[in-house]
Amino acid sequence: MDVIELLNFGFIQRAIITGVFIAILCSSLGIFLVLRRLSLIGDGLAHVTLSGVALGLLLQMYPLYMAIPVTLISGLGILKLIDKTKLSGDTAIGIVSSAGISLGIIMASIAGGFNVDLFSFLFGNILTISFEEMILSILLSLIVIGFIIALYNKLISSTFDEELAKVSGINTKMINGILILLTSLTVVLSMKIIGIMLVSSFLILPNVSALQFAKSFKSSIIISCFFSILSVLSGIVVSFALNLPTGATIVLINLLILILSMLIRQSK
Repeated sequence: MDVIELLNFGFIQRAIITGVFIAILCSSLGIFLVLRRLSLIGDGLAHVTLSGVALGLLLQMYPLYMAIPVTLISGLGILKLIDKTKLSGDTAIGIVSSAGISLGIIMASIAGGFNVDLFSFLFGNILTISFEEMILSILLSLIVIGFIIALYNKLISSTFDEELAKVSGINTKMINGILILLTSLTVVLSMKIIGIMLVSSFLILPNVSALQFAKSFKSSIIISCFFSILSVLSGIVVSFALNLPTGATIVLINLLILILSMLIRQSK
């Protein structure tokens, strides 16, 4: 079966459309996290997402609807811990992450254990995305990307020199809060594609690859989007052809792109 024949399947079409939107979203947002050295917040929030998914299964509700508010609240909780205590960002992320994954495991156990639905969120299954999930992912992706575009200059200022941004009149606390909320939403949207356990890699790997070649901030976003979309499209095709887990295949392709990018840069 060739690639053209694959496109005739509705589930492949939904996977590609959703994957492209999420790829652009993760690339656009992930560059700010990488440069701020907040890459691990994606991993921390991904663990918290497990609690939201498990709570949804426990209450017999659609897991995504519960995961969104739980992850958003947890993201704000990380900010509060950093602001109100003397804890470092990594420590605050670790605390919230540990609490999230522990509660998630307990609620999953009460809800009936690790069933097929929970495993699809843990390890991702983009090929099972429904039409409703595709539409929701597109709408929320457009909202997040809209915020990034509207706050682009302020996000850049806060990323490269937060003190200068404060002096310039930028409300850095508000910008940081919005960035965390956007990251929380992005993590939730990405979990069905590559899974809770791998979601942070989708925020990190394409951006680190892009930084090997980028000459400017905008070019880094464009190159990162290209790498992300390439990994999603090739990951879907390869995983379907070889009967491999799609999420893990996408991440491995991203890792391969990163290794090649580093080798090319070192050869110059």
